[in-house]
Amino acid sequence: MKKYFLFYILTLLSFCMYAHEISGIIVDQNRAPIQGVGVYNKTTGSFTYSNFSGYFKLNNVDVSNKIMFTFLGFKSKEIEIEEHQLNSRIEITLIEDVVALDQVVLVSKLNILSQLVNVDVKANPVKSSQEILRKVPGLIIGQHAGGGKAEQIFLRGFDIDHGTDIAINVDGLPVNMVSHAHGQGYADMHFIIPETIENIDFGKGAYYADKGNFNTAGYVHLRTKSQIEENQISLEAGMFGTIRAVGLLKLTESDHHNAYIASELALSDGPFIAPQNFNRINILGRYNFNNHKDQEFTLSLSHFQSKWDASGQVPQRAIDQGIIGRFGAIDATEGGNTSRTNFWVNHSKQINKQSKLTSKAFVSKYDFELFSNFTFFLEDPVNADQIRQKENRVLMGFETKYENFFDLKDHGSELKYETGIGFRYDDVNDVQLSRTKNRKELLERLAYGNVDELNGYGFINLNYIKNKWTINPGLRIDYFKFDYENLLSETYDNKSETKAFLGPKLNIIYAASPKIQLFAKTGIGYHSNDTRVVVANNGEEILPAAYSFDLGGIFKLSKRFVVNASLWNLNLDQEFVYVGDAGIVEPSGKTKRYGLDFGLRYQLTDWLYANADMNYTHARSSEEPKGKDYIPLSPDLTSSGGLSFRNVGNFSGGINYRFIKDRPANEDNSIIAKGYFISDLNLNYSVKNWTLGLIIENLFDSEWNETQFATESRLQNEINSFEEIHFTPGTPFFIKGKIIVSF
Repeated sequence: MKKYFLFYILTLLSFCMYAHEISGIIVDQNRAPIQGVGVYNKTTGSFTYSNFSGYFKLNNVDVSNKIMFTFLGFKSKEIEIEEHQLNSRIEITLIEDVVALDQVVLVSKLNILSQLVNVDVKANPVKSSQEILRKVPGLIIGQHAGGGKAEQIFLRGFDIDHGTDIAINVDGLPVNMVSHAHGQGYADMHFIIPETIENIDFGKGAYYADKGNFNTAGYVHLRTKSQIEENQISLEAGMFGTIRAVGLLKLTESDHHNAYIASELALSDGPFIAPQNFNRINILGRYNFNNHKDQEFTLSLSHFQSKWDASGQVPQRAIDQGIIGRFGAIDATEGGNTSRTNFWVNHSKQINKQSKLTSKAFVSKYDFELFSNFTFFLEDPVNADQIRQKENRVLMGFETKYENFFDLKDHGSELKYETGIGFRYDDVNDVQLSRTKNRKELLERLAYGNVDELNGYGFINLNYIKNKWTINPGLRIDYFKFDYENLLSETYDNKSETKAFLGPKLNIIYAASPKIQLFAKTGIGYHSNDTRVVVANNGEEILPAAYSFDLGGIFKLSKRFVVNASLWNLNLDQEFVYVGDAGIVEPSGKTKRYGLDFGLRYQLTDWLYANADMNYTHARSSEEPKGKDYIPLSPDLTSSGGLSFRNVGNFSGGINYRFIKDRPANEDNSIIAKGYFISDLNLNYSVKNWTLGLIIENLFDSEWNETQFATESRLQNEINSFEEIHFTPGTPFFIKGKIIVSF
């Protein structure tokens, strides 16, 4: 009987130990609610964030606890809880301020590093939508087709090509294209107007249950502005016939309704002897409704189109022999055109104080055509080896996610879970790889067909928060149906395969103090193969798994000095990819990668900010003998960083660098892709509502190769073929002027 009585008393005490709470709304000086404000209890380590109505609720609070309110671009605020504030509703007003490192608190939250990188973004805004990728520590990009083709991406020892191992989206709209005519995962970000980018969220590794296909090396999620603060017109002009004009215009503005339109026109000939004749047009229209209570709705419509000529990758021997200069071309008829029209909807509904429903839907119409010549006269000594890759597609999808959290009777803990379901469907017609001559004459179709690819998925995420600890297990299931109709067959030829993938995740985060966060992450992700490969190989090894692990920490050595470091490992079951340029399948077997990421950010003064990231990777094939196990083009050492200043009189600006070390271009390291160190400079002078700017790319006029490949080719006057480095030369010293007026 005494045992039962003791159990009853202990249970009662555990209920009595349940701490108080505070709740309320967070607004700016104009009394507009602020979403995403961090609310942190310095005494217990518990934390939460305000929703789109500015509402927050924080548990495990008692008298004399010190609560911090932090958000980028606002002065941090700290209050000490008084008894009358417990279990009551309060209002917090934040004052706008310049973005600074002391506005980031190291709570036990997943991917807090994204907040630190957003300080980089705000301190030194990007000049192009592709440059935003360079803000991701360790990520390197390169262009090799006249500015209109998607960039080549390198991250964590992966030559990601155009997107095979990184999942990219903007406002929930997928950027990666599955079963693309040029390459699997093709991620063309040129439809994003950089002036509309609000912030960037990213994560490395396969640790995120709500991220699916291509999330092996990592993911990047861009969020664009739901509304603009003021109208803006800007004009850039510079060397190589470069002109860029941007306009942002408010259409309507009220307490609950906002709409704006943004447009971009870009023209350039580039530094090449054969002009690029590059042009790009972008337009975005957006409507946002927020009742600042329980509902937000955003409707977006955009259109993008681009056309260009390209000099392609040139062989080193042609330059050494004086046949062409560095900016010359073997086949000046390369180039292409592409367009994308998007319509997408985002909706959030706060059901009650504990639960929320978030949904998105999208549809895109996409067209692509690319002419390339990588081997010159290797295959056809008469007509040359030009190829044409073309497709037109409709992409559509939907996702809905339900979030709920509830307080546990355990002192200082809560459980939050989110679960979601969705689908993506790609209807790709007339996907082709053909041999052509001078873009005009069709010589031979090598591949021609229709692709239908469906990906249905579901996921669940659990977040158990106990003071300074967060334990985040997750599980994701994906189902694929691959369907390919071969139009080259004389009779009807349609094949299909199905496959499912189960990916568990686990993240453990410990915030020892507001200045220290430690983490351990592990998970299994995957990347899908091209539908044409899937059906050709009867569905074998079509969703190879990636097993990844991270161990590290973030350390705030002072209010304005932050260091991050992590050790990581990633093993891939099969690098089995479709090589769209050659129309062949290349299974590369199992691979293993491990490395070290290190970064620092230092707010030297209110006006001076520095950042640097260094990334080392060891990448090898697991099934090849030593010495022949290099992974071509895998970077082993990269670094990027910069120094920026603002509010120095009327001046602001910065200098940035990016570095990549020499790396193997083939499996036995006998051909080397040369590294480079490039610096860029920007300087702005603002007076009233006018800003004058100066942008210099490649400040020191370094001679560098932006993209490089070990390729076997033959020139028209050669009897034998040669394998060596073929490259796209990097931009030389390039200066542009800029003028901006806001009203």
